[in-house]
Amino acid sequence: MRAFKAELSKLFSLPGIWLAFLIGAFAPAVIAALDSIAQKEEIIAQVSTRLPEVGFIGLGLGVQGVIILGVLAVSSEYLTESSESGGGQQITTSLTVVSSRLYLLLAKASAVTVISILFSIAAIMTTLPATHLILGEYTPAFEWSKLIGVVCYWTFTALLAFGITVLTKNGMIPLAVLIINTSVVSFSFLLSKVTKLALYLPDRAGLEMFMFMNDRFLTPFAGGLVMFAWVAVLFIVAAVVFHRRDVAA
Repeated sequence: MRAFKAELSKLFSLPGIWLAFLIGAFAPAVIAALDSIAQKEEIIAQVSTRLPEVGFIGLGLGVQGVIILGVLAVSSEYLTESSESGGGQQITTSLTVVSSRLYLLLAKASAVTVISILFSIAAIMTTLPATHLILGEYTPAFEWSKLIGVVCYWTFTALLAFGITVLTKNGMIPLAVLIINTSVVSFSFLLSKVTKLALYLPDRAGLEMFMFMNDRFLTPFAGGLVMFAWVAVLFIVAAVVFHRRDVAA
């Protein structure tokens, strides 16, 4: 518990965490607002086909905040401190205070999980009003089961970013790949045109928890299980690598 509290404190002390929060809280609302405007025009033209997904699209695409969170939780440990602070890395201090590497990794993952849940709730609280403000009486009902799916998707996404960063020890690679994949072009979507196995990739399967009502491949529960399985396997691999790694390497 002490290590968990220390990791929470450490994360909240990072300047980048507040940028991540702003992006996480407002990016989905902006995306949802733009999509709601387009959807309202389709409703007026009587060509609307995806009204139930309005709002959730923003929550599906606007996960950059938790990606930054997951990456920062690990990459910040490997930044070289200033000469006034000794010029070392935070990871050396962390492992001195918490001797068990697995315990340290679990504490970090737990802190990322808690903050991800807070980020997702903040995103939902900004996205729902934005959608309602524009669509008015046309606003679709937001089911609790799908909102829980959003929270799970955001949390699992943060943990995926966390695990990949543990493996790479470099924040730029997972940050670039994951943000491009979620906001510019989905590699899972492109690969699904070649093989249906791509539909079992974590981001695509996770979206089934609250989207794709007219084009569903997995049930919401199955999609959540698939994404959780990816997170669990990645964490186990990351834990093994982290346990065997020379910190100075």
